Amino acid sequence: MADQKKSSHPEFTSTDPTGLKLGKPKESAAGVAGVGAALSHLLKYMDPVRAAKVMLELNQKGGIDCPGCAWPDPQEKRSRVAEYCENGAKAIAEEATTRKLDPEFFANHSVAEMAAQSDFWIGKRGRIMQPMLLEAGETHYKPVEWNTAFRIIADELLSLDSPDDAAFYTSGRTSNEAAFLYQLFVRMFGTNNLPDCSNMCHESSGVALTDTLGIGKGSVKLEDLYEAEVILVIGQNPGTNHPRMLSALKTAKQNGAKIITVNPLPETGLIAFRDPQKMLDLIGKATPLTDLFLQVKINGDVALLKAIMKLLWDEEQKHQGTVFDLHFIEQQTDGYRDFIESLQNVDVEEMAEQCGVSLDKIKEAAALLMHRKKIIACWAMGLTQHKNGVENIQEVVNLLLLKGSLGKPGAGTCPVRGHSNVQGDRTMGIWEKPSSAFLDRLQEVFGFEPPRAHGLDVVNAIKRMAQKPGMVFFAMGGNFLSASPDTALTAKALQNCKLTAHVSTKLNRSHLVTGKRALILPALARSDQDMQNGTPQLISVENSMGIVHSSAGRVKPLSPHLLSEPAIVAGLAKATLPPNPKADWDAFIESYDNIREKIEAVIPGFENYNERVRQPNGFYLPNCIRDGHFNTLSGKANFTVNPVPDNRLEPGEYMLTTVRTHDQFNTTIYGLNDRYRGIYNERRVLMMNPEDMAAAGLEKKDVVDLISHFNGTERVAPAFIIVPYNIPRGCTATYFPEANVLVPVDSVAAKSNTPTSKMIKVRLRPASL
Repeated sequence: MADQKKSSHPEFTSTDPTGLKLGKPKESAAGVAGVGAALSHLLKYMDPVRAAKVMLELNQKGGIDCPGCAWPDPQEKRSRVAEYCENGAKAIAEEATTRKLDPEFFANHSVAEMAAQSDFWIGKRGRIMQPMLLEAGETHYKPVEWNTAFRIIADELLSLDSPDDAAFYTSGRTSNEAAFLYQLFVRMFGTNNLPDCSNMCHESSGVALTDTLGIGKGSVKLEDLYEAEVILVIGQNPGTNHPRMLSALKTAKQNGAKIITVNPLPETGLIAFRDPQKMLDLIGKATPLTDLFLQVKINGDVALLKAIMKLLWDEEQKHQGTVFDLHFIEQQTDGYRDFIESLQNVDVEEMAEQCGVSLDKIKEAAALLMHRKKIIACWAMGLTQHKNGVENIQEVVNLLLLKGSLGKPGAGTCPVRGHSNVQGDRTMGIWEKPSSAFLDRLQEVFGFEPPRAHGLDVVNAIKRMAQKPGMVFFAMGGNFLSASPDTALTAKALQNCKLTAHVSTKLNRSHLVTGKRALILPALARSDQDMQNGTPQLISVENSMGIVHSSAGRVKPLSPHLLSEPAIVAGLAKATLPPNPKADWDAFIESYDNIREKIEAVIPGFENYNERVRQPNGFYLPNCIRDGHFNTLSGKANFTVNPVPDNRLEPGEYMLTTVRTHDQFNTTIYGLNDRYRGIYNERRVLMMNPEDMAAAGLEKKDVVDLISHFNGTERVAPAFIIVPYNIPRGCTATYFPEANVLVPVDSVAAKSNTPTSKMIKVRLRPASL
């Protein structure tokens, strides 16, 4: 393999090869291997006593909510020993580690030295022990007191020409309490610049579902999956991204459900599952999950869905009322006539060619859906991160509307969220486009005039910071640089700021590509006990299905210098804002019950919040579809007419999609192995169809640069190793964040402004490093 060197760009991870090894993709998920991987991570980063203390409380009623995905916990029976998955164990090992990143480490390692390392190396240094400051022109971070840190941020904010010259980012792990205080502080400061990770993931879902059904969230409960007749899993890899979903799918299968999987890559978690909580599963046969796998080309979903619906329409014409739910359509929907007029013009064979799925397979899918009404559609980034991301979801909704598969047990929409509280943060008001009703309640409860103009989302924040020197960027968690598109431009945007400040538990690349001054503010993790005024506090989160429940840390924090996220927001607010008797920041921190009382006063659905959040299962928020109506302008659900996207490639072009390895969660890298796909000890790989490789004269383990062109700009991701893989011709896949440099900031989904990380046109050339 060609020699490689570390990138000279601090925003990019090291390109040094780490020793690629290839094996066969696994045929089943979890099982003994999953248990072993979980235990290995736990014992590597924690002592056995600490590990047991945390893990026995993870996802238990009244215990610690997993900081990983937002999949809901069972309402009734939960395993007392292991109510978590392999990646949940990795997530908790990552944050509850006993490894310490103290000021001495920063004194011994310059920012440039740390930036030259891989993201894996950076993330494994340990928990940050106290606030750290990088002054203008300095090469090393130095420790700083909290009051000084708050004063620096406040002075920089107050010196801005306008509050709109600051951007306040939020990651999806922030608790309801911290998120509510954070948006309150930001709006009292005077801006709606609240970009968040939703802008980059499920924003397309929120827009599509709000426009068609009147609510930007899913409509199903966990129990609905157990009752479903057909479950569509589209553009999603639950075996890696939300593994506990596999248990729900297994139960659904045992109850008679059929599962249709739609994805460019065959994913092990949807092939078969060995439940680690069941001894027979560990030693016996795995449970097959997918009944029908439709290996669609990247962004071929609309063509596939149109073909399926056209076949259903043809059968409905032969036997009217037996395929479509005509009563539901007539009574509860708008736009049916226009939709059907468009559907009648669909050429099924043409759609089959465009989506890459054989006509026989499409007919098989239509047959499974033909006479079943209890249908659930689940999806994730494979649908949302396309130029037509909103239309992808609208087409899914069209199918459910035809079948009347909404507002009834065993049927509905299920967008599966990634971060553990990304849905709750939006409920709390973390949004750059707040509703007038929400702002009116803030004004009434807190006695100030909130800003009304829409603020900056992630994409627009990057553009604004890159164009205007001297802004302030503040991040409540997350790894903004690595999570964002167009890595080089995002780095320029951050470096253009006069101050960047990050609330974090561990070191990440965003701390190493900074503004003129930079602060790292170390926070308590989800597993840390949060003591305020001598009393342990609980926080709350909202899962993917709209349940709000508590979380309470159990282990002693590693440092007395760590503050909770609510305490950090309160400290910043007191340093920055004039006193407001209706916003008592000290009282908010003395007891988080006081925060929840204000949430109850502002946000509908949180009545008796402090009482209900202490119930063992928490409580459901209102959901119009589950309540039997649609909160649209007409009061009805809306059919939509969506064009089939033109995904033609020029000679030498490939469509690239970015995915996670099994050893990562978002930008957090747990290890270098993608066990389920049979790719070990390397992340800079390009999965490619063997026939495409032969046609291009490429061999396994050749090293290439990936090149994207957009609006006259060339973007390069250097040194990726070719791996032959089962993926449709013309399609390729690699991991993010390494490939985020290729995603143009201006290539976004219509309406949602979500970066198109799942559809990047690229060319290949021999590696230049």
